[in-house]
Amino acid sequence: MSESALQRRCHTIFPGHRQRRPAEHFAAMAAWCEQHDIDHDVYGNGDLIQSLEAKVAATLGFEAAVFCVSGTMAQVTALRLACLERASRLVALHPTSHIFVHERANYQLLDHFQALPVGDRHRPWTAADLLDVPDRLGAVGLEIPMREIGGQLSPWDELEAIKRGCRERGIHLHMDGARLWEAAAGYGRSAAQIAAGFDSVYVSLYKGLGGLGGAMLAGSSEFVARCAEWFRRQGGNVIHRSPYVVAAAMDFDARLAAMPDYFKRTQHLYAALRAHPAIRVNPAAPQANMLHLHLPVSRDHALAIRDALAAEHGIWLYNRAAHGALPDTSVVEIYVGDNLLAMPDDALRLALQRFADRLAAPPATGHGAPSDPICTG
Repeated sequence: MSESALQRRCHTIFPGHRQRRPAEHFAAMAAWCEQHDIDHDVYGNGDLIQSLEAKVAATLGFEAAVFCVSGTMAQVTALRLACLERASRLVALHPTSHIFVHERANYQLLDHFQALPVGDRHRPWTAADLLDVPDRLGAVGLEIPMREIGGQLSPWDELEAIKRGCRERGIHLHMDGARLWEAAAGYGRSAAQIAAGFDSVYVSLYKGLGGLGGAMLAGSSEFVARCAEWFRRQGGNVIHRSPYVVAAAMDFDARLAAMPDYFKRTQHLYAALRAHPAIRVNPAAPQANMLHLHLPVSRDHALAIRDALAAEHGIWLYNRAAHGALPDTSVVEIYVGDNLLAMPDDALRLALQRFADRLAAPPATGHGAPSDPICTG
């Protein structure tokens, strides 16, 4: 049985929002379009897409924003153009930057810019990390929050110092804000307050918002217009953006309004995890509505436990697992969204107890779920 099919048969699901299957999702989109009399855009021209672009720009405190089919395209384009403006192709990135970890060396192979890893991969940036770089930087790319280290945030005073240092040195400061909406609750500040002092910001239209895909890039009107032209040059000029835009627009306000509740539920989850010291949580206290669990079992064993809990008890705890730094350890991620928000406290505690019991038990012979698992209460 596939992972998605196994998850669909579960009633207690920890990560993210409830996943609607295509027919259900498209039906909801169609009803919303009918209710609001929505037409397709044509190559990015249309009332809905332009109103959403303006809304995102205003929410972030920028002059303009433009849709892009992917954050991968949006970010390297913004950094490339920032470097061209400043006659330096050198971009400082955290070692865990999405560009390094997940984008298959696109910045290098497509000749966008030269990247310099800066800082310690296990902690967020400080201003000193950047001030210690002797090279003349064209741009700095800062992820808020930093997903690969459990959703950690640079302390607010350090973030302000980073903004100030980049401004004083004439460096373009770009934000990878794929999860910026989530960081607002952790900082206790608005997205516009966090974005103030950045020259450009990318935000996702599907991660925390639960859309189908797509991204927005915000900045000055001139910079955004230049980026939009480069998106077209790179094949991003799809005739209709409307499916992505509708999926984001229909839930935009509700998702942003729910972010403080997701953060409170994350705090509750942290408290519940204290009863299970074998599960190490990163960060030590919530900074956004996500966390990493460091487990005392191998990656394969962690996936086997996940599938066994799903098959035997209808519990789905996490999606992927990664190898830990030490032998026979692993790391999993939980994003706190609608699923955990709606979960009764006793169901949460029971699921964690079943998980802890499995972690403490010796591995069974072989691994994986039974061939025909049945989800029971």
